[in-house]
Amino acid sequence: MAIWQGKSVRTSTGARAKSNRNKRKMEFGREAAETKIGDRRIKTIRTKGGNEKIRLTNEKQISVVDPKTQKVELAEIISVVENQANTHFVRRNIITKGAVVDTSVGKVKVTSRPGQDGIINGVVVEE
Repeated sequence: MAIWQGKSVRTSTGARAKSNRNKRKMEFGREAAETKIGDRRIKTIRTKGGNEKIRLTNEKQISVVDPKTQKVELAEIISVVENQANTHFVRRNIITKGAVVDTSVGKVKVTSRPGQDGIINGVVVEE
């Protein structure tokens, strides 16, 4: 079954709303990328207007910025420590924006959207 991101069938009071038109192709969504830790794998997806999004499905490296020195380095991802998007993403090691990951340089908060951008960027978390 398709993911539909159109207007709800119910009104704010809970009554069934009468639709004045059918569903449109532009209202369909897609499954989440659910980026995991592993060897780099990407999917290229065509979006509206012929543009492309790069879905990152697996990655084991992250570009880390140290806010004190403003230096960027590539670090190895060990595991996901915290993820406010979904608590179950921690045990499944799924990386989303805002997730805190344990790396070779310490704990890092992810600042990019891996499922949309195709890359994982992050900032070192001060403890």
